[in-house]
Amino acid sequence: MVVRVVVIGGSFGGLTAASELRRRVSAERAQITLIAKDRRFTFVPSLTWVATGERSLERISFDLAAPLKSQGITFVPAEVTSIDPGRKVVETDAAEYPYDFLVIATGHRSANEAVPGLGPFDGPGHSPMSPREAVELGSAVRRLLERPGPVVIGAAPGASCLGPAYELAFELDHLLRRRRLRHVVPLSFVTPEPFVGHMGMGGAGRIRQLLEGAFEERDIPYQTSAAITRIADGAVEVQGSAPLPSVLSIVIPPLAGVPVVSDTPGLANAKGFVPVDAHFRRGGLDGIYAVGVAVALPPADETPVPVNFPKTGHMTEQMAVVVARDIAARLGGREAFSAPLSARCVMDMGDRGIYMAVDPVRPPRDRIPKVSEGCRWRVVKLGFERAYLWSARHGRRLPTSLGW
Repeated sequence: MVVRVVVIGGSFGGLTAASELRRRVSAERAQITLIAKDRRFTFVPSLTWVATGERSLERISFDLAAPLKSQGITFVPAEVTSIDPGRKVVETDAAEYPYDFLVIATGHRSANEAVPGLGPFDGPGHSPMSPREAVELGSAVRRLLERPGPVVIGAAPGASCLGPAYELAFELDHLLRRRRLRHVVPLSFVTPEPFVGHMGMGGAGRIRQLLEGAFEERDIPYQTSAAITRIADGAVEVQGSAPLPSVLSIVIPPLAGVPVVSDTPGLANAKGFVPVDAHFRRGGLDGIYAVGVAVALPPADETPVPVNFPKTGHMTEQMAVVVARDIAARLGGREAFSAPLSARCVMDMGDRGIYMAVDPVRPPRDRIPKVSEGCRWRVVKLGFERAYLWSARHGRRLPTSLGW
């Protein structure tokens, strides 16, 4: 009997789950179908470089069809319109896809509506959270270089993806200094975190001290426990303080589940994320798993202004590996597989980088987090981007243990 596995989503979670499962289960044993609304994979960690003009979107993306075909994985470029857990069927506009196992790796919907004015397409605010938005932000950065003025960078209440805000603050600072424009472009940083470097995971080692020192070194004032309430044409409004003048406002929004997941009865929570167990299975719904941003994870701690738990690409790949191994184990009648999430990532600062290794992500931790700063880490980040894209284009996968 051939088992039918359907994976929804063609980014880190979907691609890793499909590839890892194919590596462990032959085509004679499992038919794997990956459905994605976008034909192209995009290396999301490099979107800040698209925004600052260091990368083009074409350079950090590739068509999914060839690498999936080389692995014996069926690729369906379509948007999923509904999921029916009772019938165990996924529907698109063109066809139905029955499944025995379903892996939901649909990513997120940016809840920009949480902050009035947070566009970029229906307001003056900008965000780097999707390829289209990053390209639009790149145009706004070019206009800033032609007509300098104050810039506000930060995150909205309830945000979970804090890293890009820090990266853009430091990358823009570096870009403006190279262009000899920093003296006419004041930068401000606004975050809901109780302290810089909280990152939604309660901090990590000395990351707070490193980031505070970097902001002071680069003359970037910052506000913590700050709630952005509105983005206007010339200012960012923050609860309890004076508006911050801004000709360019870059704000990370809170995230929500995509409509097809949030609209499926009994599948997701109120925010559209899928509750899972240690194996990333959706309890009560046979054969359904979720990975990545689609997963419901509670905050690490209570904060004065809400900050949600982070979901990095490295963590997403770990979830996907757990799911693939768990499905393979179940097919072989073996013990189910699970493992705690860790985080290894490199934050770009324009002229150098910061490396963090946190295991496990959620405190308390038996291991002291490793945090290091230096030019070598930016070189590592550049090299990892190149290695990851080359491997993925050729139907291969870098070991998750490498981190990023």
